[in-house]
Amino acid sequence: MRRWHAEDHRSGRSGWLRAAVLGANDGIVSVAGLVVGVAASGAGAATVLASGIAGVVAGAMSMAAGEYVSVQSQADAERADLAKETRELAEDPASELFELTGIYIRRGLTPDLARQVAEQLTAHDALGSHARDELGITETLRARPLQAALASAGAFVAGALLPIASVVLAPEGRLQAATIITTLASLAVSGALAAWAGGASASRGALRVAFWGALAMGAAALIGRLFDVQV
Repeated sequence: MRRWHAEDHRSGRSGWLRAAVLGANDGIVSVAGLVVGVAASGAGAATVLASGIAGVVAGAMSMAAGEYVSVQSQADAERADLAKETRELAEDPASELFELTGIYIRRGLTPDLARQVAEQLTAHDALGSHARDELGITETLRARPLQAALASAGAFVAGALLPIASVVLAPEGRLQAATIITTLASLAVSGALAAWAGGASASRGALRVAFWGALAMGAAALIGRLFDVQV
C-alpha cells in the first residue's frame, strides 16, 4: 500500500515571496536611484548618505503600509464572501448543494458522482468546500496582511542597505560608479533568486530586474544633472 507523503509546492510561498521580492527590488532601485540622482546634482558624500538613509526609512514604512492596506483589503473581501456563504448555507442549504454539484459537473464528474461528492464534502465541511471550490479561497493562499507587510518592509531595508554600503565604502569621486555597479549586480542576484524560488529561469529573472534598475538609475541621474547644483 502506498503511503501518503507531504509535498512542498511553490505556490505556498506566493504570499510572502511576492511581497519580499517587491520590497527587495524596490529598496535597491529606489534608494540607488535617490543616491545616484543626488550625487549627480553635485552634492557631497555626507548629503548623499543622509538622503539615502532618509530614503530607506521612508521607503520601508511606505512599503509596509502599502502592503498591509492592499492585502488587508483582499482579506476583508474574503471575509465578506465567507460571511455571505455562511448565511446562504444556513438559509438555503439545498440550493448550495445544487450549486456545488454543478461545479463538480463542470469539472468533469458525472452528475451522479458530482452529487455524491458534493453531499459528502458538505457533510464534512460545507463552508470549507464552498470557500475552496466556489470562491477559490484556500488556507495556503489566503491573504495575510501582517506577513506581507513585514516581508515587504524587511526586504526593502535589506535591499536598500546595498546602495547605502556603496556610498559609505566608495572611494572619493567614485560614488556614482560604485553605486551603479553594486546596484546592477545586486538586482541581478535578487532577480535570479526570486525566479529560482518561483521555479522560473534564473538568468531571465536577473536580466529583467537589472534592466529596469538600470533604467531607473539612468532617469534619476539625468534629473540630477539637470539641476547640477550643490545641495
